[in-house]
Amino acid sequence: MSDNNITRIKVNIDNLPQGKTDWAKIDALTDEEVEQAALADPDAQPTSRQALKRFRRTVDVKSIRENLSLTQEEFASTFRLSLATVRAWEQAKKQPDQTAQVLLKVIAHDPDVVKQALVDS
Repeated sequence: MSDNNITRIKVNIDNLPQGKTDWAKIDALTDEEVEQAALADPDAQPTSRQALKRFRRTVDVKSIRENLSLTQEEFASTFRLSLATVRAWEQAKKQPDQTAQVLLKVIAHDPDVVKQALVDS
């Protein structure tokens, strides 16, 4: 690795670098002008209704786990999941399959039912 290709900076919170954005100019724009500028940007086109219909909501595994006040290890152990799988889900390296999504939704809704079902099995 070459030091010639690396820019190193130290950030001083009391002396932040100035950006190139003219915020006064942006603040002076009307909502309509902002919308027109956004629509004119070929790299930031709005998502079509057809594309939006294909979007799928994902299960937020980390929120479910944190709402139960469990560590990753405790969550995996309690619900008989692989720790590696829980970590992969939380880090968005993998998405839960449909069956796992159902399980996670039930855990979020009523974790005691899942715990009891696992004890009984």
